[in-house]
Amino acid sequence: MSNGAPCGACKFLRRKCVNNCIFAPHFNSEQGAARFAAVHKIFGASNVTKLLHHIPVAKRSDAVLTISYEAQARLSDPVYGCVATIVALQHQV
Repeated sequence: MSNGAPCGACKFLRRKCVNNCIFAPHFNSEQGAARFAAVHKIFGASNVTKLLHHIPVAKRSDAVLTISYEAQARLSDPVYGCVATIVALQHQV
């Protein structure tokens, strides 16, 4: 939360963004809502919250990037998700 504006996740969920919001450092107010929408649709906000609580703070940014990428990949390819990208890259080698 910065300057009273909710983070992208809280904006998407239409809730008040508290000072210790677990999503605030990772989903900013501008493009964070769109990124979080994909994450929420695929994994659910509650599941992502539980997952992030089990990950050390230093590694949460990497985890959120990975979760966001996997959610976007699953939305664009519901059957294979990010595996389709991996297979395509393997065929290039």
